[in-house]
This record gives sequence, structure tokens and C-alpha cells, in this order.
Amino acid sequence: MKRSVPIAILLLATQCFAQWAPQNSGTTSSLRGISVVDGKIAWASGTRGTYLRTTDGGETWTPAQVAGAETLDFRDVQAFDASTAYLLAAGPGEASRIFKTTDGGAHWTAQYANHDPKGFLDCMAFWDAQHGIVVGDPVGGRFTVLLTSDGGAMWTAVPERGMPAALDGEGAFAASGTCVAVAEKKYAWFVTGGGAVGRVFRTSDAGKTWTAVSTPFAAGKEGAGIFSVAFADTDRGVIVGGDYKSPTVANANAAWTSDGGKTWKLASEQPAGYRSAVAVVPNTQWPTMIAVGTTGSDYSIDGGRTWKHLAEGNFNAVAFAAPDAGYAVGPQGTIVRVAGSAPGGKRPSLK
Repeated sequence: MKRSVPIAILLLATQCFAQWAPQNSGTTSSLRGISVVDGKIAWASGTRGTYLRTTDGGETWTPAQVAGAETLDFRDVQAFDASTAYLLAAGPGEASRIFKTTDGGAHWTAQYANHDPKGFLDCMAFWDAQHGIVVGDPVGGRFTVLLTSDGGAMWTAVPERGMPAALDGEGAFAASGTCVAVAEKKYAWFVTGGGAVGRVFRTSDAGKTWTAVSTPFAAGKEGAGIFSVAFADTDRGVIVGGDYKSPTVANANAAWTSDGGKTWKLASEQPAGYRSAVAVVPNTQWPTMIAVGTTGSDYSIDGGRTWKHLAEGNFNAVAFAAPDAGYAVGPQGTIVRVAGSAPGGKRPSLK
């Protein structure tokens, strides 16, 4: 496991200390999904049908494989407690599936399998334990969006009339399970790349109808665009991405909104390269956002307007339940937990 470098953060004239503390995952699978329930409980997921769970704040992680799913790549996990969690496998055709456990992983129920050879599921999010959303790449010129209102017993596709047409080459990225975000009971956003520009799709009616908004993110290449989205509430959000084939380029990798995603502005100080995932840190004053990628991690304490380098490391995904309860995951079983507390920001001007 590659160790990250501790860092000291000067924040509001007060010296605060935060670092990523490496943990023993017990697996060498590449990890791309992370879901943090609270200070004790978290789940992770990755290749070879692997999932992991901790119930003691990361002191011990228990890795396992879903029976019969050993060839699947679990790019996303969403957990609600120590017993209940969903796994999303990303891949072409029937390699895209959804599973659920209600007994801590002792048994998994196969909830959904994609039978369209052109289909490819990318990410999922839940408003609550019963209401969730899954985003997949375009089929027939429109993005696939699946909705459930019964805890995944049934997943229903959004009708074509509710979804704008996709651009040529446009798709979503299954890099971290964070290409979709939700807020309150009816708001959701998902992000894209590969087309002429990176776009944000938004809904205010729980996924029934969508509008698409262009952003300052350049795309135009298969591996470039917006990879991740996070919202603190229905107004304040951030997007990150770039070109994963040029991971050190840092000219248009983050943007922010204060109007619910109707308009987006590039950060005036960008993260230090391509970023595959971003998370809001709950219970911070502005709030704080943490972004991660193959060249390290960065933080923002002003709603995504400016970013500062946090630490080195190769990470795929990040999630927080509280300032002192956050994890990042990456290749070869990498899991790190925030040590101390993530930085918290002062509310800036909205100009």
C-alpha cells in the first residue's frame, strides 16, 4: 500500500493538522467505491467482485466476494448501516448489475441485470434507503436512468421523452461511483464527458424529467470531461474531472455553482491535476470539499472557488460522513482515513 504524506493546513490563522492515515484493507483489488455511514461504519468495493466493511472506524476491514460475481467490477457502493448496502457493477452488457444485502454481506440479492449489449451502468445515489437512482451510458441516443422507490425491488427506466438527447461521443464515467448526486427528496444531478463539452444533467422532480447544462469543461476526447459531482444542498455544488490520460494537467478540472447547477464557473485556483471524485464534508461552515485523483488530493473551503493541495497519493474515490469520518480508496486495495479532522471553511462572498 502506498503511503500518503501528512500535511499541515493553515486555516483562518489557526494551525490545524489533517492527514490521510493508511489502513490495512486485506485485499489487493482495485477499489473505486466508498460509502461512509458514520464514524464507525463504512463500506468499500472494487474489482473481482470484492466488497469490504468496517464497523470499528477502519481499525479492521473485512474483505469478501459476492458469490457468483467474482468477475464483476463493483465501481460503486451505497450503505445505510452495518447491515444494508447496495453494490453496482459497471461493465458492458450483463456485466452491469445491482446487488443488495440486508445482513451485512452474508447474503446478496441480485436486483437488476442489464441485458442490452450496448448498455453500461456507471454510478448510483440514494435519497433514502427506499428511493435511489442509477445512471448509465446512452443507449439509442439518450442516457439510461433507472429509478427505484421500493429499496431496489424494482428499477424503472426514465422514459425517453424525459431525457435530452446525448451528444456524439458523450457518456458518463464509472471512475468512482460519483457521477451522480442527490439532494433532499427530488433533486439530482449527473455529469458527462466525451462529447464536445462536459455537461451537467439536472432534475427537480426526482428524475422524471431532465435538463442538460453546458459547462466550461472541455471534453471532445473519450477520457476527458466531468467525472464527479457533489452538492451540499439544492444550490451549492461542485464538479471535478479533466483528462485521465493527462493526469497532471490542471487548467479546467473544477467548477462550482450556487444556483442549483443552472450555471457553472471554473474555480479560480484549480486542483493539481485530473480528479476522479469529489465529496462534500458535512458539518463544515461553508462547506469544505475534498477532491481526489491519481496524482493526489485537494481541498476547498470556499464552496469550490479555490483549491489547495492536500496530499500526494493515488486515489479513485472519496466520501465523508463527518469532518473526522472520511475515507479515500484506490488501486491495490488502498484505503486511507482522515486523521484528525478535515478543514472547515468560512462562508465567502457569493459574487
